[in-house]
Amino acid sequence: MTNQVNINQVSKKIEKNQILSDIHCSFKEDVIYGLLGRNGAGKTTLLNIISGKTLSDSGEVTVNGHQPFNHFDTLNQICFIRESKNFKPSLSIKTILKTMPAFYPNWNAEKALELLEIFDLPHHKKVSQLSKGMESALGITVGIASRSPLTIFDEPYIGMDAHARQQFYELLLEDYSEYPRTIILSTHLIDEVSDLFQEIYFMKKGQISMHETVDQLQERSFLIKGPKEAIEALATKGKVLDRSSFMGDYSITLYIEDAEELANLHIPASCSRQKLSLQQLMVYLTNHKEESFT
Repeated sequence: MTNQVNINQVSKKIEKNQILSDIHCSFKEDVIYGLLGRNGAGKTTLLNIISGKTLSDSGEVTVNGHQPFNHFDTLNQICFIRESKNFKPSLSIKTILKTMPAFYPNWNAEKALELLEIFDLPHHKKVSQLSKGMESALGITVGIASRSPLTIFDEPYIGMDAHARQQFYELLLEDYSEYPRTIILSTHLIDEVSDLFQEIYFMKKGQISMHETVDQLQERSFLIKGPKEAIEALATKGKVLDRSSFMGDYSITLYIEDAEELANLHIPASCSRQKLSLQQLMVYLTNHKEESFT
């Protein structure tokens, strides 16, 4: 499996604010990635650079070996669906779908019509006449039907209810299974979509704070509760993501990267060990505070 996207030492300032700092990462072909982090972490800026919407100040980004910015043959292999403003308000859904083959060589009109039916989107309506949820469903329709080798979704479901969002996840996975491609999904609704992800990048303060497969992350991270002395001894075995104490009960959220340390980890009988959801892990991994026992 080869890397479709390579990012090397990329930095970006916007209005004198350092948004990205020395980003280094890669995205392999035919893998579904989650790009996770708090608001302001730099996710959208990074996605704009990957998709050729803007340039970095320094460093290099390549998609299939080419810098995407102003490179037509690369740009038509990328579909980037943003949170909003993906389409001109004056255009009708019917007109938008007619123009899509010019932008996406792998466009599948039959799939697009199927998705319009599922999301109950009227062909004749203009974008300006759509609710936020309907506009998001149109973006999702285009993203899936584009079948672009690199498909990016940045919080694409604004205004969609839980049922419609679940439809999106299922339809995306179904189409990916039939037509694999690299998919990057930036989202805050992590537990809803966690079953989609194969690998995850966490961003914090404009940098990549962690990269793991979902299986590795959940295997290496857990919550341990117990007496303070036992908890403090376990804290030396890995990276403490969070600490808390309440009325004499102590707990740590521990991440152990070293495979040997993980294999030899012994949890005392006085302690309990619990698995964490991806949502909980994201909160701890992107927390700006350092916690300590008091």
